[in-house]
Amino acid sequence: MSYRLILSSLLAANIATASLADEVNVYSYRQPELIKPLTDAFTAETGIQVNVAFLKKGMIERLLAEGDRSPADVILTVDISRLAGAVDAGLTQAVHSDTMSANVPSDYRDPDGHWWGLTTRARIIYASRERVAEGDVTTYQDLADPKWKGRLCTRSGTHAYTLGLLSAAIKHMGAENAKTWFAGLRANLARKPQGNDRAQIKAIWAGECDIALGNTYYMGKMLANPEQVPWANAVRLDFPTFEGGGTHVNVSGVAMTKSAPNQKQALAFMEFLASPKAQEIYAHQNYEYPIAPGTKPSDLVAGWGSFTPDSLNLMEMAGHRAEALRIAQEVDFDG
Repeated sequence: MSYRLILSSLLAANIATASLADEVNVYSYRQPELIKPLTDAFTAETGIQVNVAFLKKGMIERLLAEGDRSPADVILTVDISRLAGAVDAGLTQAVHSDTMSANVPSDYRDPDGHWWGLTTRARIIYASRERVAEGDVTTYQDLADPKWKGRLCTRSGTHAYTLGLLSAAIKHMGAENAKTWFAGLRANLARKPQGNDRAQIKAIWAGECDIALGNTYYMGKMLANPEQVPWANAVRLDFPTFEGGGTHVNVSGVAMTKSAPNQKQALAFMEFLASPKAQEIYAHQNYEYPIAPGTKPSDLVAGWGSFTPDSLNLMEMAGHRAEALRIAQEVDFDG
């Protein structure tokens, strides 16, 4: 039996016709070229074809619309809020695997097996090498200090990455203190929140601000782009912590869809993704940190410095997302 999966031109993705017995269909938040080394390695090892549809937006909405007719077996996405959102929408199923349990620490997976982490990234401070001294920012709380008034750049307050950090702040500080802190960040903004993380680093290079929030992997992406190397060279990576906690981290992860038509192949793919070999391929390709015991980041990523990840349970953090969105709106962060 064969079939063709047709995605709209808006999603700019295609899944080719393939035999049900030899395929796994993936809805991916990440571009196919970023996971191609993984899918190629899996196919070479198992003979199972991986069909990838790139869905940068609307993954949950699409799965809900497709319902039990969805061809997707696996979702591959970033940020705990997106993973938890798929679980909350009833779009995933529990996966129990000794292989995966051995390679994915309990802090980085759903207690019920509905999602599994693969790599992590830290949300850190990019600081001007020229205008910010080492040690000027050691905690996330420092960012609300009035000395940074007119010197901070960041992306939208309602973006998933910002809400993830704010959710962690709620857990560490309590909602009211987190709201005060977030209002302090807004008061220190050099400009209205705009653009992605690299846009903030470019703004530091251009002298528009001195510090910015960003994910670690963007440094690798900039260094790989000749046009952006000057932006990267203008900044230093500082790893702040929450007072009494560690450096905020988030995950990229995988889940099996509730209606997966190829469950056996999907499980094989998920177990492969969780393996140390695949985690290192994935982490090196995306400048992230593998989480399997005994694995290491690339030399480039390791050279950015060591840090202690925050021990906050990721599902607890995801549980504060609605409250974080309310706070971002109440302080009019993007206004």
